This record gives sequence, C-alpha cells and structure tokens, in this order.
Amino acid sequence: MATETSRPAPEALDDPELACPIAPVVDIVFSRWTTPILWSLHTFGRQRFVELERRIKGITPKVLTQRLRQLERDGLVIRTYHPEVPPRVEYEISELGRSLAPLFAHLAEWAATNLEHVEQARHHYDEAGSPRA
Repeated sequence: MATETSRPAPEALDDPELACPIAPVVDIVFSRWTTPILWSLHTFGRQRFVELERRIKGITPKVLTQRLRQLERDGLVIRTYHPEVPPRVEYEISELGRSLAPLFAHLAEWAATNLEHVEQARHHYDEAGSPRA
C-alpha cells in the first residue's frame, strides 16, 4: 500500500530516474544481452570469451565485447588477463554481480508462474483485433 512518503514529488515526474528509482538498475542489468551474460557467468562460473559466445546464442563478438566491458566498468564482472602465449582472458561474475542472484531467482519464479498468463493475454488481445480509440 502506497503512503504519502512513498509517492514521488510532482517535480520528480520530470526526471525519469526520480519518477522511477529502479530505472538506472533496469538500464544496467536488463539490457538485451546483459542478463544472459550475467546468468551464464553465475551458473557456469569463470569462462573465456569463446565459452560465453557459444553459450549465448545470437550474440555477435562485437556486442559481447561491448557488454563485457560495460559490465566490468559497472563492477558486475571481473576480467582476468593471463599473460601467456597465446594470451588468455577469463571473465567471472563479481560479488556485486552475485548480489543480483535473488532478484534473478524472483524473476525466474515470476516467469514460471506468469508467462503462461501473459501468453493467454496476448492471444486474447490479438484475437480481439487492434485496440479501438
């Protein structure tokens, strides 16, 4: 139940981050490829680039590189460079990244419980045709 203190001030509605305080988290964690990368690193542990690329179907090497760099910058992934011949680089989820595990678990539970309802709603919506003004 919302209280007066939990409602944003009217001026906050002009700033999306103040209107919705989780917006920055959504931008960081739930971009198209970030979630599968974090999920893979959490589930399978430390991995090399090619292992991640194989596990995450459809991601291009360029996009995987960009996302890994951003996740490292955000503190969610740790990159370890091994100066060998040939050089070896491994990625693992950081403690900060691991702290997202309960959130992912809740989302997985929600998905298991509700995705069928979402599909039903979509079917009913599509059957009814486009919405009328």
